[in-house]
Amino acid sequence: MDAIKVTRPSGLSMQWQSLLTNRTKRTQSGKFIVQGVRPINAVIAQNWEIESLLFLSGKLSDWAKGIISQGMKCKYYELSPEIMKELGEKNESVPELIAIVKSRDTSLSKIKLSNLRSKMVLVLDRPQNPGNIGAVVRSADALGASMVVITGHSADIYDPKAIRASRGSLFALSVTLAASPADFKAWLSQQKTNFSIVGLSKDAGQILWDYDLTKPTAIIVGNETWGLSKQWKEACTNLASIPMHGTASSLNAASSAAISLYEYSRQTHH
Repeated sequence: MDAIKVTRPSGLSMQWQSLLTNRTKRTQSGKFIVQGVRPINAVIAQNWEIESLLFLSGKLSDWAKGIISQGMKCKYYELSPEIMKELGEKNESVPELIAIVKSRDTSLSKIKLSNLRSKMVLVLDRPQNPGNIGAVVRSADALGASMVVITGHSADIYDPKAIRASRGSLFALSVTLAASPADFKAWLSQQKTNFSIVGLSKDAGQILWDYDLTKPTAIIVGNETWGLSKQWKEACTNLASIPMHGTASSLNAASSAAISLYEYSRQTHH
């Protein structure tokens, strides 16, 4: 393995930096940054293509040495602690490894329901918070959903905050994009499976626990501020509420998703 040394800021390090902060750069280059032990392990375990592996100059842990010694077909860069710390963002300590990973085609048309592990699909309507996207993907992975669909104008699934919050689940689960509710319904109709489309709404007359979630179901979680869009309300076959007993008027989108997925898991594995 021949590693290129990068000891001071350069065009290359600025490119890496832009992948952290600039969604357009991530989209145009088809690359994004992965930090942290669990996400890097997940990228490798799930066979995502690593374009470059950046590692810290100096003494490395057995974990980092083990990954470097796998001899993956990628470029290797040995970075000074200063540059590594900048790319590690908020971490107090300097990261040992950072992966530059190639993004995958996330269009819905590429996915067949028959290849997925369950008939539970979670849909996020225009999520603006990348941390919420990551948290929902993590819950969906843990509680048995087959995929997470992001619809409308939303935060980026390859934002570092989304990747960190997913704890590696982003690489294990199908996370896909659909432009609109109509696009999602068109995809569902091609899957030859009769789905209930259940939108979460605090004004719904029926509560979520009253639905049979063991049947093919798509649960739609609205935007953090505005709830479900008019188009989604029209696209849903049913609306369901999550009962609340305190003074809070609504739940965080990631919490609503986790509660819904837990109810699905409880009904399925009862």
